[in-house]
Amino acid sequence: MRRYSRVTGTGSYLPPRRLTNDDLARQLAEKGIETSDEWIVERTGIKARHFAAPEVCSSDLALQAARPALAAAGLDASQIDLIVVATSTPDMVFPSTACLLQHKLGAEGGAAFDVQAVCSGFVYALSVADAMIQTGAANKALVVGAEVFSRILDFNDRTTCVLFGDGAGAVVLEASETPGILASDLHADGKHAGILCVPGHVSGGKVLGDPLLKMDGQAVFKLAVGVLETSARAVLAKADKTAAEIDWLIPHQANIRILQSTAKRLKLGMDKVMVTVDQHGNTSAASIPLALDAGIRAGSIVPGQLLLLEGVGGGFTWGSVLLNL
Repeated sequence: MRRYSRVTGTGSYLPPRRLTNDDLARQLAEKGIETSDEWIVERTGIKARHFAAPEVCSSDLALQAARPALAAAGLDASQIDLIVVATSTPDMVFPSTACLLQHKLGAEGGAAFDVQAVCSGFVYALSVADAMIQTGAANKALVVGAEVFSRILDFNDRTTCVLFGDGAGAVVLEASETPGILASDLHADGKHAGILCVPGHVSGGKVLGDPLLKMDGQAVFKLAVGVLETSARAVLAKADKTAAEIDWLIPHQANIRILQSTAKRLKLGMDKVMVTVDQHGNTSAASIPLALDAGIRAGSIVPGQLLLLEGVGGGFTWGSVLLNL
């Protein structure tokens, strides 16, 4: 009998410190940089974001998101035999954030590793965990997206520092005899690396290059809307489904204009798009599981619905996962 994987629990966590656009504008004004709530909302749809305290790392946020996900699935951490963490802001060069999370949870013994695909990271991680469950390599997986992007922002660049926030989202994925994840579709094209990157690295005890985020916003937007539509149609075709059957589109929360453009191309009303970018900002790999958990806990997303998750990020990477909840 074929094995499938199903989402059995979700969880999320946002750091307590919430910054509105006005809060951020005041901070930037002290540096001589002008911005405003109106300017940010008009271009991005973002009204607020959360920043982690200086001593808080991605594994700390992941832990706070993992606990409610495990509770929702009715599992103890010791039952988890696979942890995959999607992050571009790991606690350290190594070991992986997943290993640190595993220890904090008390879930030692199973496989644990990170996936780095930036804003597509959660879709990549979910696809990897699904494949491992299907092959029997794992039975109960914890898949987390966790980021502290506030650490890599250039607060002298108002075009990027207003976009991002910190947070974490998690799902529990379990083996099942009935289909949950129906199909996935993953891609990358490294020739676009320069339009969204953090071009620094550590060598000889020093940071070489620039350790802060760089982005060509117009180039990212143009590429994103095209590949997201293509990937969405590809994953639907793999599962023999149509866009009309989608109950919820849960996209990476990058920019409201990208969300609107993607929905329009798929002929979906915005009432079928889960939107959290206004309150969370762009939380990179955490944005999709944060939005998923928000919808479930609000009662908008319910079992039996068809969900399309999709993301696009630096690399350039993109992909989609189609699942029945």
